[in-house]
Amino acid sequence: MNIWIAVIATSLGCYALKLAGLVIPQRVLEAPRVRRFTLLVPVALLTALIAVQTFAHGRALEADGPRLAGLGVAVVALLLRAPFLVVVVSAAATAAVLRAIGWG
Repeated sequence: MNIWIAVIATSLGCYALKLAGLVIPQRVLEAPRVRRFTLLVPVALLTALIAVQTFAHGRALEADGPRLAGLGVAVVALLLRAPFLVVVVSAAATAAVLRAIGWG
């Protein structure tokens, strides 16, 4: 039963957050601080996700060779201005190939 309480509470929280975006006055959303915040939050969240997926294994930090190589390939692809799908596929393929040949 506890899982359903968590699911319902999370659903209500997400709905309230969406509703807040519709109810907040436009002048508040156009404030320079709010605009800057909304531009930077997705970048910070994506960076945190990448860091956790690259360097964490369970509850420990781990420098995994194939993951680091995949991250390196992704950085190079981004510097070459490759499309996002190419960045993701090339990083995943690099990590997969390195794991398949037994490196890491």
